[in-house]
Amino acid sequence: MNKKVEPTQGSASYGDRRRMVMKDQTMQVLPPVQESQLIEGVYTVPIRVFEDERGRFMETFRRSWFPWVDWERLQGNRSDSRPGVLRGLHYHHLQIDYWYVPKGRIRAAMVDLRPSSPTYMATQILEIGEENNLGVFIPIGVAHGFLALTEATLMYMVNNYYDGGKDECGVAWNDPQINLDWGVSAPLLSPRDLQNRFLKDIPAEELPK
Repeated sequence: MNKKVEPTQGSASYGDRRRMVMKDQTMQVLPPVQESQLIEGVYTVPIRVFEDERGRFMETFRRSWFPWVDWERLQGNRSDSRPGVLRGLHYHHLQIDYWYVPKGRIRAAMVDLRPSSPTYMATQILEIGEENNLGVFIPIGVAHGFLALTEATLMYMVNNYYDGGKDECGVAWNDPQINLDWGVSAPLLSPRDLQNRFLKDIPAEELPK
């Protein structure tokens, strides 16, 4: 996808567009999409679980849950992690993420790196998984990562094809300026994430706008 999908100058914000949609009484969004009170543009969706003697069924995503956002899901990915693995923090200039954890439990962390955002540098931590079934919508410019608390599977959909890592930018998981409480001191990181820099060491032109 070659165009940014964030609101352009003069257009309504994600939140404004959502409120306009929800005023239309002819449309119902079920389950209720919940806007983050901490980071603008982050949304969570309680996933309803239907269970009987045969097993379980869950509807994990609907495009109609996010009618105020102009995006197209182009690729779906799966990440399996062992307990103690930490992935991130990652951010993108072109990519929106939608996360769902069908197996295990993770501690997901986000930080708003958009200087133009009213929630700039705000953070949010969520524990999601089988005991707290949530879909999480993460907009462009919000750095994100997760710690696997158990054996865990993360399924995520994005609006861009993988480009070899060109839009896979990173910030150190333990950046003191961000000061996230992961609850661990020595997680298992990939070689790439070990090289992620502190915010103060990243040139401004490499950060979200």
